[in-house]
Amino acid sequence: MQSVDRAVTVLEILARHGEAGVTEVADELGVHKSTAFRLLGVLENRGLVAQEQERGKYYLGAGVLRLAGAAAVRLDISQEGAPVCRALADELGETVNIAVLDGTAAVNIMQARGPASVTAQNWLGRRTPLHATSSGKALLAYQPEPVQQAVLQRKLARLTERTITSAAALRRELAEVAERGFAVAIEELELGLRAVAAPVRAHDGAVIGAISVSVPAYRLAEQRLAEVVKRTVAAAEELSRRMGYAC
Repeated sequence: MQSVDRAVTVLEILARHGEAGVTEVADELGVHKSTAFRLLGVLENRGLVAQEQERGKYYLGAGVLRLAGAAAVRLDISQEGAPVCRALADELGETVNIAVLDGTAAVNIMQARGPASVTAQNWLGRRTPLHATSSGKALLAYQPEPVQQAVLQRKLARLTERTITSAAALRRELAEVAERGFAVAIEELELGLRAVAAPVRAHDGAVIGAISVSVPAYRLAEQRLAEVVKRTVAAAEELSRRMGYAC
């Protein structure tokens, strides 16, 4: 336990100072230089610290960012997404959701209703199919090939007459989504419901969520679609910035 405590303290020292040499670390720990050197070596091997070879100074490594990023996805996207969701819902007057990938489905973790929303349906916590929703397509389009393939090789359930049920057609759709930066679902989940979604990125650029706007079909004609897309993409970029991504 003492070694673990010392290792954590080393990370705290480097976080506080930005960088430090073996002697400085040993002094703050109150240990011999050889002990500090061994601790730094173990942390360096795990990518948690790195060393400037010319000066011999150590600093926090990329491994710390990976750990922080994993925690941020679960802890921050709901908190950071709440004001973005509410602002977009108020601006467009429609229902806004944030969804994350959950196996072969998308699950909505945040919802805000705008003043013009005509439905009382609660999407919060609901799992929705990736192939039939704007959020699902926005999430799936940026996943690695094995993740996409796991969905494409399954039977794609037909939920309405407009649902994409062909793996080849869905693959083409995902390629278009990845190229243009947003997804659209036109009555593919429910008749009378249209939606637009854009991806949310973490600090490293990985897509960790999607923000979507759901609109009754009669209120999302072609002339309004471009404006909803523009606002949705801007909201996704704002949330991505809040998650540490440099848009």
